[in-house]
Amino acid sequence: MMQICDSYSQKHSLFNAMNRFIGAVNNMDQTVMVPSLLRDVPLMLDELDSGGGCGEREAQLTPNGSTYCSCRDMYSHYMLLKSIRNDIEWGVLQQANEETAGRKKDKLNGSPGAVDISRGIPEDEEAEEDLEKQFHYHLSGLHTVLSKLTRKANVLTNRYKQEIG
Repeated sequence: MMQICDSYSQKHSLFNAMNRFIGAVNNMDQTVMVPSLLRDVPLMLDELDSGGGCGEREAQLTPNGSTYCSCRDMYSHYMLLKSIRNDIEWGVLQQANEETAGRKKDKLNGSPGAVDISRGIPEDEEAEEDLEKQFHYHLSGLHTVLSKLTRKANVLTNRYKQEIG
């Protein structure tokens, strides 16, 4: 019984979600031998998750009656998934350094012990109270996003196999 609980909780771990995503993108990368063939091949709307980046006005009908997204083709999704995989594997150091420099400038220009005037609570104490909630909120969101991206990588891989034969 203990192993069932362990495997269930491991299934929902962020680490495993990242590994599943990276594995799916690696599989996609090994399957797609000629990425340029993906250009101008539309992704079908039913293949995209809700909120997959295509608005209603951009949706168009193909001659066979299926709907596709004109704003993104399979190649742009392929490149996006590879970029996200690289960010996960190697980090986003340049972007993080720029944000840190911006925060340091803000601290130098503003007062470090600012108080929320409407509530009379120092911002630092308020932030400490919500850290656990913020962590769980972002962890859950990240897990959801990684699951959707993993599905997209698998869909793209399968679609490439269908298109190429």
